[in-house]
Amino acid sequence: MKIITATPHVACRRFVLIVALMSLCLGALGARGSRNASASKDQLVYIGTNTGGGKSHGIYLYKFSESTGRLTSQGLAAESNNPGFLAIAPNHRYLYAVNEVGEYKGKPTGSLSAYKIDRKRGKLTLLNVVESGGSGPTHLAIDATGRWVLAANYGAGSVALFPVLADGRLGMARTLLPHTGHSVDQGRQKEPHAHSAYFSPDNRYAVSADLGTDQIYVYRFDADNGTLAPDDPPYASVTPGSGPRHFAFNPRGHFAYVIQEMASTITTFAYDATDGRLTSLQTISTLPPDFKGSSTCAEIFVHPNGKFVYGSNRGHDSIAVFAIDPVKGTLTKVQYESTQGKTPRSFGIAPSGRYLIAANQDSDSLVVFRIDPTTGRLTPTGQKEETPTPICVAFDPAE
Repeated sequence: MKIITATPHVACRRFVLIVALMSLCLGALGARGSRNASASKDQLVYIGTNTGGGKSHGIYLYKFSESTGRLTSQGLAAESNNPGFLAIAPNHRYLYAVNEVGEYKGKPTGSLSAYKIDRKRGKLTLLNVVESGGSGPTHLAIDATGRWVLAANYGAGSVALFPVLADGRLGMARTLLPHTGHSVDQGRQKEPHAHSAYFSPDNRYAVSADLGTDQIYVYRFDADNGTLAPDDPPYASVTPGSGPRHFAFNPRGHFAYVIQEMASTITTFAYDATDGRLTSLQTISTLPPDFKGSSTCAEIFVHPNGKFVYGSNRGHDSIAVFAIDPVKGTLTKVQYESTQGKTPRSFGIAPSGRYLIAANQDSDSLVVFRIDPTTGRLTPTGQKEETPTPICVAFDPAE
């Protein structure tokens, strides 16, 4: 019988191959363990509030566990005057807040505050405060580079662009652009009221929904030079008297959605990323057909998977859930889910898309819901946390 043995060169190659395969397997297990460890880490959640009634003292901090869905209070993160809406820098080192006031240092303007985030404890250290460029700032966003903050001044009807300095502080407004015009409601639409501000997913455009003019303003944005200029056309219009409030881009395609505060509707737009153009496709009610009471809309978000839209109703006190047609971008009703509180001014969706936290302003509560990623439906987890006058939920994921 002839025995065949491998040469030392062949044996060596086999050994190397076996070691490589073992390394790949161990690496995959390690990566999976790393992802699981990351998912199990507590996320920071910051809550913007209204301090006008005296119950709240500023920005509050929670820790949120993705593995358990548990929200745990960490107390006051920073004292602040009416720190409504919040935005967290892409590097997770800074947080910015609008101070929703009509006067700052004797001037008819609100203000913006910049904070440094303590990544271990989550507490905030005030860096500086700057004028917002107009009264009653209600919303802000930070661009993808982390170098620019865009704010909407509701009272003044304007948007302002601010540079972020090297140490996280805000510089004075680089650009201030007033909106013009009015709409049909003589009580609320005699003048412009810029209600929100956003950057497009590709960071080439900025958008502001104006309740007073029934228009969605679109601006060309240059992050390298810090310029903001009206697009052509400069805005898209919604049905007169609707009162557009907040806006959301769909991360999966060329669609966007605006929620109308006064009409309790959502309008679907086709979005052309090449020129920033918005084209209206559909308008749908956020309320059940048999609802007879008084209600206004507030917040809107697209689920991270791009398949669902969520909008809040104040009065009906619910979250309206819609499925997105993947081809047309239009909406179909899925669910109206009670927020188990009064006046859901806002809500936040965890970056994983697994949970939603509703902020009930007039019942001083945060309520946690689980999201079904297949249907989009909400299910209460049973957790409700007391928080004074919450009006914004900002997730800051674990690094």
